[in-house]
Amino acid sequence: MSLALRSHIISLFLFLLAGLIAGCSEEQIIKTTAIGQGWANNSVNAVIFRGKALTTYQDVQFAAYYDAEGRMVLAKRELGDQNWKTHISRYSGNVEDAHNSISLAVDSDGFLHVSWDQHNTPLRYVKSTEPFGLELSQELSMTGLQEERVTYPQFFNLPNEKLLFSYRSGESGRGNMVLNEYNPDTEQWIQLQNNLLDGEEQRSAYWQMHVAENGDLHLSWVWRETWDVASNHDMAYAVSSDGGRSWKKSNGEAYDLPITETAAELAWEIPENSELINQTAMTVDENGNPYITTYWNAGSKPQFKIIYLEEGRWKLMDTGFRESTFSLSGGGTKRIPISRPEILMDENYVYLLFRDEERDSKITVAGASLDKKKWTLKDVTEQGVGQWEPNYDVELWNTKRELHIFSQKVEQVDGEGVAEVAPKPVQVIEIENLQQLFENRN
Repeated sequence: MSLALRSHIISLFLFLLAGLIAGCSEEQIIKTTAIGQGWANNSVNAVIFRGKALTTYQDVQFAAYYDAEGRMVLAKRELGDQNWKTHISRYSGNVEDAHNSISLAVDSDGFLHVSWDQHNTPLRYVKSTEPFGLELSQELSMTGLQEERVTYPQFFNLPNEKLLFSYRSGESGRGNMVLNEYNPDTEQWIQLQNNLLDGEEQRSAYWQMHVAENGDLHLSWVWRETWDVASNHDMAYAVSSDGGRSWKKSNGEAYDLPITETAAELAWEIPENSELINQTAMTVDENGNPYITTYWNAGSKPQFKIIYLEEGRWKLMDTGFRESTFSLSGGGTKRIPISRPEILMDENYVYLLFRDEERDSKITVAGASLDKKKWTLKDVTEQGVGQWEPNYDVELWNTKRELHIFSQKVEQVDGEGVAEVAPKPVQVIEIENLQQLFENRN
């Protein structure tokens, strides 16, 4: 054997060995645990506006989903345990409407709070009967105010141990953003805002909110002029430093409430008919600057984008890695080739979590450094997940920088349709070290 041939064989062996080691390494970084079988005929278990499909308190992780019969199932485990304890509650939901999602939170006393099954319908809200328990109370009122026509319920944990609960009161086009606060010391809810974002009977606000480590509430939203998703436009912004009682612009100027279209700070101007999606995600960097992710079409195809604040100015980061186009025109829950994106930040790195038919509808994490803005994409599932949208354990990420993703393959027929498919496994995908997954970070 010649020296050149021997050198070539050794190089090939080392290359294959490196690939094998890298593959094993990624398998060790990404783990999956199964919870149970869930309804999959539409995306009600996997819409992004659940806010909290999965949450952790004192190393106990909770999840919730609808089973094939539409019954609400609660689950919990100790972190690190492969086995989940599940409990079929006495409550069900109208699972044929993908708006009727489940949102949950755990308060500082360990009580589970759950809201579910609402689309312009009366508030449905319960608590666990004991700390860390899965048995639920009878249905409860919160404040008794504006609880007749509720949509998009979401819970938020504050650093001061209080909870916030946001929802839309009223139908699309005439709905108000309501914000309630729960005090675990008194076990009582109060209403902080009865109409924070005011469409003036002409339009609706569709928002996303993030609680920063210092307790600041960062809120951003698009306006929608009609029932048609294509009428979404613009990205507006507000921030609160007192738990949602008062709000201001990024420059510190106080808002007169409620906030209207003409008064709102325009983070980015986006015209109608831009395939701009509503209800996405936002976060902040280590300096408290807001980062808002969404997608729209500013040219030939919709791209994931990030609107962010830097040195008092709003800027735009365009990912540019998508190749295909589509239209968002129409109403109801849409069947869309990409999911709405989630956003996470760690030091000088930003991550987007999404699903795209261009990548066979697998769950994908895209990462880029803030200085180079060169994107690397990593698929974290081997199979596609249908019409899934991202939900992750916010509390676990905030405390331990571990990424746990709620996962289920679901279908969605366009315009609020329902498919005929068998129940699909509800799973949690665990990425203990996201930096390691992107170990050659740019």
